[in-house]
Amino acid sequence: MKITLLEVSKNSQAVDIPLYSSSVQAGFPSPADDYIEAKIDLNQHIIKRPAATFFARANGSSMMQIGILDGDLMVVDRSVKPEQGAVVIALINGEMTCKILDKHRKRLLSANDQFPPIAIADDAELFIEGVVTHSLRYHHVRTS
Repeated sequence: MKITLLEVSKNSQAVDIPLYSSSVQAGFPSPADDYIEAKIDLNQHIIKRPAATFFARANGSSMMQIGILDGDLMVVDRSVKPEQGAVVIALINGEMTCKILDKHRKRLLSANDQFPPIAIADDAELFIEGVVTHSLRYHHVRTS
């Protein structure tokens, strides 16, 4: 999976968005469920450390079995320690990729059986840019 790096805005302001107290049904809505529980700021819930966070756009289908699809926006935190099994943005031999870190076997794994693991040779140039903490997907059809 290739990725496109995007920068976090340095001028972001808190934006409170309503959080409804009841869950949203995928069937018919209930008029009794129109109560707002609180307002939340997505920056507080998704971006824990703004100075260490960047965004990356997913390109490809190698991570689809864990829910990262082509075009998704990934939130990446450089301050999170890349543990075994973490989804990471890695720079390996000059190529940036999103994969699952397998420290035990020294390899990077795809989340799609059609893509083989990438072995990390002892002489490979590997740098973990950060850990993917969230992925966001557009569900609204964009016309532009």
